Parts: sequence; structure tokens; C-alpha cells
Amino acid sequence: MQKLNFIGLFVGLLFFVACSKENATLPTGVTNAGNDMEWLVPVNEVRDGGPGKDGIPSIENPNFSSIAQIDFLDRDDLVIVLKDGEDIKAYPHPILDWHEIANEELATGENLSLTYCPLTGTAIGWDATLNGQKTTFGVSGLLYNSNLMPYDRATNSTWSQMSHICVNGELSGEEIKIIHVVEMSFNALRELYPDALVMNTNTGFSRNYNRYPYGDYKTNNQSLIFPVSNSDSRILNKERVLGVVIDEQVLTYQFKSFEAETVNVVQNEFQGKDLVVVGSKEKNFLTAYESVLADGTALTFTALQAELPVVMVDNEGTKWDVLGNAVSGPRAGQKLPEVLNYIGYWFSWAAFNENLEIFE
Repeated sequence: MQKLNFIGLFVGLLFFVACSKENATLPTGVTNAGNDMEWLVPVNEVRDGGPGKDGIPSIENPNFSSIAQIDFLDRDDLVIVLKDGEDIKAYPHPILDWHEIANEELATGENLSLTYCPLTGTAIGWDATLNGQKTTFGVSGLLYNSNLMPYDRATNSTWSQMSHICVNGELSGEEIKIIHVVEMSFNALRELYPDALVMNTNTGFSRNYNRYPYGDYKTNNQSLIFPVSNSDSRILNKERVLGVVIDEQVLTYQFKSFEAETVNVVQNEFQGKDLVVVGSKEKNFLTAYESVLADGTALTFTALQAELPVVMVDNEGTKWDVLGNAVSGPRAGQKLPEVLNYIGYWFSWAAFNENLEIFE
């Protein structure tokens, strides 16, 4: 399936030209321009992405279909996966490439804004309940370090996706609550969760979801449409890596560390936290949890190769799936403690973190 179109190339060129100009004027939508102290990021590094506020429309209350009914995804297309009550739900990159945010109230009662930035390759679940009030997020049209800046529709405040905080407006300084999601290939979803529900193309918008709108951006390691404040040449710009964020420090994991078997497990300590990282280069997923439970029990894990969706078993005999749920054994029904982690392009992690660590 060909994933290229001239509209995407034109938009990319438009972005590049707009960004190459001298910053003689601040981008449309940037307020408080006369006082940098009103922003928690350097206002001169906030960029106008081009389409304007809501020019990239978010999806409200997405529609879902069974895997068997999905015919627009290739086996290697990426999807974002979470557990919603008894359901497993998946949100495809080829739709999010065009919309960047999907807003939905989950069966669990959580108010999900699934935020996705095509330019940094970062998908993060946000709980859009702010100070007890449920709201939704939209695409502001602004970027910081090439990364999505959503705005909340309750206060019109501007947020930074990879900083996880509000950087301008009434809620400035507020940190967002994260809803854990796992990124994997569509083929892996079919293997792990054949009964999953997949967000379908009935979005209410006319888009060609079979085509990627940014040309060769994903594969061209030299191409950054927008400038970033820091770079790091140890890994190729567009290599997808998992970042674990603890106390504003980041440890990254590469897929090459998870290619020896179908599923691999790594346990290590970072910033005083004991972690278990489970991944598969073949199935294109990487995710992390804390390995010490709330009751103080420290678990050790072994990868399982042939019991999908189970991917690991602990020293007590409990078996766990990739979403951190205990599916059988003495702790069946429990969840592993979550730690902030998600996949992004290497350059994006470097842009936001000057002292990145790489797991070896």
C-alpha cells in the first residue's frame, strides 16, 4: 500500500518555508508575546505549524470496529493500545497522522485525550479531567521542539505534550495525568488481542487514511521540518526508542535490545525505581512498569514466548500481559504499578533532555 501523497509533500514544504523565515513576528496564536515570563518555554521557540488552531481537527467520540472489519491497515502499521473496562481498544497511527488527538470518555470513567504528534512520533494518553472538570483537548497549531502543543477547551490554556505540563494560560504549571498506553504493530494486535476494537475511518472527516501526509519524513533521518533546541548524534534521528521518565530524568531503550527472542524482559534500576521493561522487536512493542508492588513485594520476571497475550511470568507464578494486567496466578486481576513511558523518535527525546541516558 503506497503511503505518499502530493498534499502531504506540499504541506511539509509549506511548513519548512514558514519555519525558515526569520522570527520577525510571533506565530499566530502566541499570546503574552511581550513577556516571556508568561510562558514556561521560550516563546521565541514556539512555532506556528501552519494549519492554525483546530486546522488539524481532533476526533470526538471515535467509532470502533472489530479487527475482522478493518481493511485499511497494513500488518506493520502502528496502533496505540489500552484497556477500557473489559475491552481492548486500538487507535491507528494512519488516522492519528491526520487528527493528532482523539477525545473519548472511557467505560472506566476516565476522560481520555489520546494525543499523538506525527513529527516526534509520540503517542501519550492524557486524562482530560482538569481540576475536577471534564474537558477535551484540541490541536493549537503551535509546536515546541517540533512537538504537539494541545490546548484544553475548558480554559484555552496551551500545553506541551512531551513536557506533560501546561505552559501558557490559566492552568500554567499544571501537570497532566497520564493514561498508560502501549504502541505495537497492527499484526501484533491481531496476535495478542484478536477481539480488540479498532478506531475506524468513520471520523466525520474526509481524509485518505491510506496515505501518510508527510512524505518521507518517517524514514529520512536528516529531515526535520522544524528546528529543535538540542540534538544528540548517538542514535539516528528517526529511530523509535522507549523513554522512561522519572523525576524529569529519562532513560531510553532501543528495540535492538529486544530482538533475541519473540519477547524479551529487562529488569534494571533507574532514579531509585526498580523497573521491568518488556518488549519485542518482531512485534514492535516496548513498555515499562515498576517491578515493586504497592505492598512492597519485589517481583522478578521471565519472558514467555508462546502464551500471548501473556508476555511474562513472575517469581510467584503470576502471568502478566503486555498492558500490565495479571491474567492468571496468585495476583490475577491486579495491575503492575505504572511509570511514565512512551515511544518517540530519538531526536525528540534529545530535544527535550540534554542528559539522556541509553540502556546498554
